[in-house]
Amino acid sequence: MPDARPAPAALAVDTHAHVFMRGLAMQSARRYTPDYDAPLAGYLGLLDAHGLSHGVLVQPSFLGADNRHLLEALALAGGRLRGVAVVAPGAQPDELTAMHRAGVRGIRLNLFGLPTPGLDQPAWQALLHQVNQLGWHVEVHTPAQRLRDALAPLLAAGCRVVVDHFGRPDPALGVRDPGFRYLLEQAASGLVWVKLSAPYRIWPAAEGASQGRQAALQLLDAFSAARLLWGSDWPHTENRHHADYPQACQWLHDWVADGATRRIILAGTPSALFGIQGDKP
Repeated sequence: MPDARPAPAALAVDTHAHVFMRGLAMQSARRYTPDYDAPLAGYLGLLDAHGLSHGVLVQPSFLGADNRHLLEALALAGGRLRGVAVVAPGAQPDELTAMHRAGVRGIRLNLFGLPTPGLDQPAWQALLHQVNQLGWHVEVHTPAQRLRDALAPLLAAGCRVVVDHFGRPDPALGVRDPGFRYLLEQAASGLVWVKLSAPYRIWPAAEGASQGRQAALQLLDAFSAARLLWGSDWPHTENRHHADYPQACQWLHDWVADGATRRIILAGTPSALFGIQGDKP
């Protein structure tokens, strides 16, 4: 991995990306196996090229709860990156505290192809208590129709929740998906954030800009920019033929026309959620 590069002066944060190498140990039960590398050097170069000061690395599902590569990347980036780890119930407080010092600010529940865990059970409740104590959030990636199952116990536990990729509504229903309507209703909790990212995981490529704009407008109306985030989803796993980094940046402009609103989404909101102070680590 490379040494850290200097960050641009203006605060702007990509809140969803992954780094990995093919030689890493991958969990046996996985939906996807990459046949290419997504190195830290490549990601930092993209941040530089697009004027982004900071990024957030999300643990890939195929690496499971082995967060070593993520933590190594955070260390080498010199405070420029934050992390979202995959953590299993039973993790010890000192392990989580060490992750916090390394720059981790949340845990991820990627529930695609998996049942919703018993989040109201004692082991999960103990982990969620630790997450709250650290000021972390829980990032949820699940089809919109299952959002209620995941969000209800998390909100009951007082967790801050970040919902991935527009809430993943059914492509045929879009903003009419009852799960997406449920997500809009959760804005009143003050505990939910949503990522504007990866339209190709929901809609056909030709519809991504228009459908994403429609969803973004409704999310803005419900949540305001103070609860919305943008992520590139680099390296667009399983979808590299549908997207690249310049496109991901352009999509935010397509979805959110007002420059001041985009600045809140790129700077103000992620700065508060991930504890990023201006151009400082």
